[in-house]
Amino acid sequence: MQMNYAVSSLWQREFDDAGMRDWATELRQQLLAPKVSLAVVFMTPQYFPVAAQILELIRVHGQAPLLAGCSSTGLIVGGREWEEKPGVALSLFSLPGADLRACRFNQKQVDEAGGPAYWRTKTGVAPGQANGWLVFADPFHLDAEAFLREWNGAYPGLPVVGGLACGEFSETTTQVYLNGEVLQEGGVAIAIGGDVELMSMVSQGCTPIGETWIITKAEGNFIHEIANRPAYEVLAETFGSLSSREQLQARGNLFIGLVVNEYLEDFHRGDFLVRNILGADPNSGSIAVGAWPRQGQTLQFQRRDAAAADEDMKSMLDRVAGRLAGRRIYGGCLFSCNGRGHRLFGQMDHDAGLVRQKLGPVELTGFFCNGELGPVGDKTILHSYTAALALFVEKIKG
Repeated sequence: MQMNYAVSSLWQREFDDAGMRDWATELRQQLLAPKVSLAVVFMTPQYFPVAAQILELIRVHGQAPLLAGCSSTGLIVGGREWEEKPGVALSLFSLPGADLRACRFNQKQVDEAGGPAYWRTKTGVAPGQANGWLVFADPFHLDAEAFLREWNGAYPGLPVVGGLACGEFSETTTQVYLNGEVLQEGGVAIAIGGDVELMSMVSQGCTPIGETWIITKAEGNFIHEIANRPAYEVLAETFGSLSSREQLQARGNLFIGLVVNEYLEDFHRGDFLVRNILGADPNSGSIAVGAWPRQGQTLQFQRRDAAAADEDMKSMLDRVAGRLAGRRIYGGCLFSCNGRGHRLFGQMDHDAGLVRQKLGPVELTGFFCNGELGPVGDKTILHSYTAALALFVEKIKG
């Protein structure tokens, strides 16, 4: 019988101690690998009161030495997406030769951190001991962007992939899970090291339009000049160059893409950080954007809609397939914005289905997020409207 390295399942009934014990036991029996390395769990708010009990049942009967996850209102299991339906999503992963280490973090630590050494001491993980990080965090009590700035400094060049939890929005309540603990603030980070690599993909849901340009005057979050011309003029010219059909698609869906690494010879999908255009003033000629652009930075305008998001996801997955080079995929986690799914595509299972269409029957688990974490270039960024994929992949030795 062929070895499998991951199994996933979805519980959709009311909490039942004996039933969930059997569920976790049966899932463990389906995993033909000798041991579980990591269990990942996501659950909807209906299970908040019994979350600690569920975690303990999974740990004991799923034989999981490390368990992590968070809450969400939408779950991903295998090639299916379950939006706004109650459930508990669980995956058990066997990762041969992996060195996994988990740590908690909170806003107080982000505030007091004084540089890379702080986080390396707190985690006990040096940059050379990790191949990447899996992160789940609370969006209401943590400045995720400040955390990522610190983490990027402590672990430069290492991918961080994950998402911000969803929960009871009216009460600003989410849950983050680590082993048997239920946390209502902060986050959990898992270092993926040893013989397993964390391969990442971020699909920002946009397609580039027009040509690339150089910012020649910028201040704060305003772009005043592009190629020594008023920025608004270049934006209007780009929009005017589109066909009537493309203009209709782009209306209200225009974004800006800022190159992260200027040292590349050519710029492609995945090289741009996509951010909102907050406003454009024809009188001053300036554009306000949801970022801090700099003079000399390369930009390209982007269009986001269902067709563009589909095109981008397929293109990025093709790039991932090329990077795999025959290496074994042990399994993966998919983090999709809660603004995607049927709201964007008009259908269920779009993102999860595409992963399996392009990469084969990868065992997936994941959730719909309040914000997605994933690298652009060599830095991890907080995104929105994206799909971020983390694959546990056999590391190339030598």
